[in-house]
Amino acid sequence: MNLSPGKLERMKRLARPGGVIAALAMDQRGSLEKMLAQAKGCDRKDITPQMMAEFKAAVTKHLSPHASAILLDPEFGLGAAAARGSRTGLLLAYEKSGYDNERPGRLPDLLDNVSVKRIAEDFQADAVKVLLHYTPFEEARLDGIPINEVKHAIVERVGAECETYQIPFFLEFVGYDPAGGDEKGFDYARIKPEVVTRSMAEFSQPQYKVDVLKVEIPVNLQFVEGSGVYQGRKAYSRQEALEHFRRSAAAATKPFIYLSAGVSNRQFVESLAMAAEAGADFSGVLCGRATWQDGVPRYAAGGLPALEEWLASGGVNGINAVNAALGPARPWYAKLGLEPPVA
Repeated sequence: MNLSPGKLERMKRLARPGGVIAALAMDQRGSLEKMLAQAKGCDRKDITPQMMAEFKAAVTKHLSPHASAILLDPEFGLGAAAARGSRTGLLLAYEKSGYDNERPGRLPDLLDNVSVKRIAEDFQADAVKVLLHYTPFEEARLDGIPINEVKHAIVERVGAECETYQIPFFLEFVGYDPAGGDEKGFDYARIKPEVVTRSMAEFSQPQYKVDVLKVEIPVNLQFVEGSGVYQGRKAYSRQEALEHFRRSAAAATKPFIYLSAGVSNRQFVESLAMAAEAGADFSGVLCGRATWQDGVPRYAAGGLPALEEWLASGGVNGINAVNAALGPARPWYAKLGLEPPVA
């Protein structure tokens, strides 16, 4: 499998020299507003664009030097992009709605004044990221068309745009329960491995032109018997959980990296250790809240100085704990059967 020269050059800027992606995610918008409002005890409307930009810039300044790349958004993050480390690649989000997407069928909505051309040429990013809420169990329709067919077409369009402008396409898909159940609960934990595995297989197909899959951990460690965060109710034994890591990894024919999905730093690091134990050939991470979320109450209580003080210690320690767990990760190009790119 070959990559265009433009995509190949940009992929080199997003990964460590050895081909592992150690990326930081700071593209949250609605979910960050909600976190800040809860921490400050105010309404979301009281969280100003200046606060959002300030928080993102601080996280970027302190943590991006420890990352191979950072994911930001064009709405509040362009100023932060200028604060990133000189060797840190840049991904930009293309979608309008993120983790707080409440649209019917959880359909994605792309930013009105953004295109792949603008991301690549005007903003000088190294990759495009789209977040897609997806489950193979979705049966709803939009004007008679299956919701998942609509989502497939959207991904195909973005993939074609990225191919035209020779910029890597990172697709992040987050599973959900079409019946409205709790995605962090026991019942969803039992079907989560199937949701993740079938989604990885689906978007590995060539018509989507996805270059890197940004995927969830295929199990919820809180329901893995014997895990460090086990809550006492077993959805899977440890051996079953390891097998779910193997099955999902085998379903992907494109490089894949894990997202943290808002869990604690401790839980995410343990998840990466389990992936390594299972032999999953993941190529790194694009980790957000597990790295910086503990800075939210500091910012709410003491403003920018308190946030920066925490980032310089707790934030750096958190991202380095994730980085330390990436020793077993495989180069992104190995999944494609490519030789290491020339430096």
